[in-house]
Amino acid sequence: MENPTDPASGWRGSREVWLDAAYQALVSEGVDAVRILSLAEGLRLSRTSFYWFFKDRAALLAALADMWESRTTRPLAAATRAYAETETEAMLNVIGCFLRPETFDARLEFAMRGWGLKDPAILARIATADADRLAALTAMLLRWGHPAEDADVRARTIYLVQIGYISMQADETLETRLARIPKYVEIYTGRPPEAPEIARFRARYLAG
Repeated sequence: MENPTDPASGWRGSREVWLDAAYQALVSEGVDAVRILSLAEGLRLSRTSFYWFFKDRAALLAALADMWESRTTRPLAAATRAYAETETEAMLNVIGCFLRPETFDARLEFAMRGWGLKDPAILARIATADADRLAALTAMLLRWGHPAEDADVRARTIYLVQIGYISMQADETLETRLARIPKYVEIYTGRPPEAPEIARFRARYLAG
């Protein structure tokens, strides 16, 4: 019987297996660790198996960058458009996006920013993402009636605080962060959230 972990068995893995291994290398050690040979050794697959799924290392890196956008920018933009009955509820939707890796992968965001320091093309892509995220936050605030300049500054406050959390790798428990969120909402919107809104928000994130 073939052993699927034996390089001699003929199993090539899958695109997802190779991409996940590359992701783990990127977030753990940085982009320089994303090497075909080291990934193959870690997966116990032949190096040639890689080429069934990716043309070359550049294609793998491009897939990682696409993954980053799908795990950060797109969910955040969706959160700014999510249904909300009040502005404070809309802001809680945005803040909640940042609380789970399923909706904002902070480890990948941190790794991408480190990668950008070495690669001008990635740095440019990050700058585009920053602009897109700020535009989405500003548009949300404009929909809730903030004047343009006010919406711009509030959007930057929201976003730069969150990127600061990621860049500093802030060590904060979920409970501590949840306790601070009502004040964040008040600062970001100019009004405090209602107690039932906070209760629903806390129940959503403490339950998981």
